[in-house]
Amino acid sequence: MESQAIESVKKMHCKFIPAIFSLCAALLLSTTAQADLVPLDRVAAIVDNDVVMVSQVNERMQAVRQQLSQNGTELPPEDQLQSQVVDRLVLESIQLQMGERAGIRIDDAALNQAMQQIAARNNVTLDQFRAALERDGISYNQAREQIRREMIINRVRQRRVRDTIQVSDQEVRNFLSSEVGQYQTSADFRLAMIVLPLSESASQAEVEKAAKAATDIYNQLNQGADFNTLAASRSAGETALEGGELGWRKAAQLPGPFANAVNQLDIGGITQPMRSPAGFHILKLLEKRGGEGQLVQEYKVRHILIKPSEIRSEGEAAQLTQRLYDRIAAGESFAELAKAYSEDPGSALNGGDLNWVTADSLAPEFADVMTTTPQGKVSVPFQSQYGWHILQVQGEREVDMTDDMRERQAISLIQRRKYDEALQSWLLQIRNEAYVKKKL
Repeated sequence: MESQAIESVKKMHCKFIPAIFSLCAALLLSTTAQADLVPLDRVAAIVDNDVVMVSQVNERMQAVRQQLSQNGTELPPEDQLQSQVVDRLVLESIQLQMGERAGIRIDDAALNQAMQQIAARNNVTLDQFRAALERDGISYNQAREQIRREMIINRVRQRRVRDTIQVSDQEVRNFLSSEVGQYQTSADFRLAMIVLPLSESASQAEVEKAAKAATDIYNQLNQGADFNTLAASRSAGETALEGGELGWRKAAQLPGPFANAVNQLDIGGITQPMRSPAGFHILKLLEKRGGEGQLVQEYKVRHILIKPSEIRSEGEAAQLTQRLYDRIAAGESFAELAKAYSEDPGSALNGGDLNWVTADSLAPEFADVMTTTPQGKVSVPFQSQYGWHILQVQGEREVDMTDDMRERQAISLIQRRKYDEALQSWLLQIRNEAYVKKKL
């Protein structure tokens, strides 16, 4: 039971923070090094006002080796793996420093709530979660601190990238009338991607060099080279060390040329190198599902939202949400508590009622809890980009796709696509602007 629990926890942990946190897998696969002699640590890289230590690089490299091995992926050469890991840690350091300068803090109360949430959503207690981690050779305190880092990075990305994304009515109309827009009712694709980045100001020589490198990778793949291995050694994408895995995407979430190319692939097929403002990309189709029906699943759900603010810390918001959850569990009215405390202006006066909604119209964290909470049950407190929530699913139904739903879905897909593109460009920008001196 414990081994199954920890596997479930690993999967859940990686979904906990929106989008994309690739650090989860590495954390939950890492083990505590054991040695009779502990060598003196040294600096691997200087990053603005911070340093990356060799011990951090070694720890992350061991975690990545284990992860790639578990996935059956051939390990890249040691020097390439080390370079990839150092680059990843450098980017993390830059974002954590940005979070510190912005005053972003994740206090112990908020972190405790996050750990409880992970445990609860995997049907184990916090003590069982801790014990499962320890049996797998993972320090609970190390796990806590890594989750804290991931939460800070997510807040930074929300403020600097996600909150800047806007979608106009005209973009929605253009999207729905386009060929790509029609794909939203069709199949889902599980994709992997290799990215060779380019800045918008890249010279012709730099463009030609990147194009040649992309063609070389493409030729290697056609000759039987392993996609995961090349992604881990050559890609600059966020999920490079996870074999370039992007997860499930609608065609509509991809830029038009990418969607058209993927739609023509067989399972296991790869695209030719494609250019975007962020660089050159090679996509691999891992799985395909759906696309036959027009029915969608809707949920009648109500929630209570508590937001952190200048006068309420993250931890205080988490504690208030927990107290409200305890009061509901003790028999108090969900609707009345929502009217009194919820800070969602669109639903509070209606007792927190969001009416009928689809999963893809909501924040990923909210949608994940909504779709996994049994009807009639109240979820444990959980966090999204908007704050802390409690929700209750009051009903489920399948309905034909409506124009209103298609518009909501279009907005969500366009936002996700824009965010992915903006994030890659932003990461390249902050890396170029930072002072980085590597010592390895």
